[in-house]
Amino acid sequence: MKKYKFTINEVDYSVQINNVEDRTMEVEVNGALYTVLLDKEVKQTKTPLLLRPIAIPSTDQGAAIKTDAKTGIIRAPLPGTILDILVKPGDSVSIGQRILSLEAMKMENTIEADRCGTVIEVKVAKGDSVLEGVPLVTIG
Repeated sequence: MKKYKFTINEVDYSVQINNVEDRTMEVEVNGALYTVLLDKEVKQTKTPLLLRPIAIPSTDQGAAIKTDAKTGIIRAPLPGTILDILVKPGDSVSIGQRILSLEAMKMENTIEADRCGTVIEVKVAKGDSVLEGVPLVTIG
């Protein structure tokens, strides 16, 4: 359990508390085992319980897409490398249409259009490394 070092009248003692039950304590002093009766019951302390909020798993299959609602810019949800671009400027896209693939942490992530419209600009090229939040495609 716990170990202590005491010096009493210039004599060193190594004390280890092995067991505590109610008012009885089992201690080892310099290798000799003793049973000690205490005048009060020792209250056991508990390790504090760490509480975390319950995490609710996402039902999304792909990475979260960051889009600027006013400008229609789709941004990289996480850092990675562009694997494939499936649209070009002038293409019409619908909600949920796959527009590019992004490899992040050795996994392929599909980036889909979150609005209907026309692709105005593709801001990345195949093989580009992008950071989180970098603009990828603008849909108007």
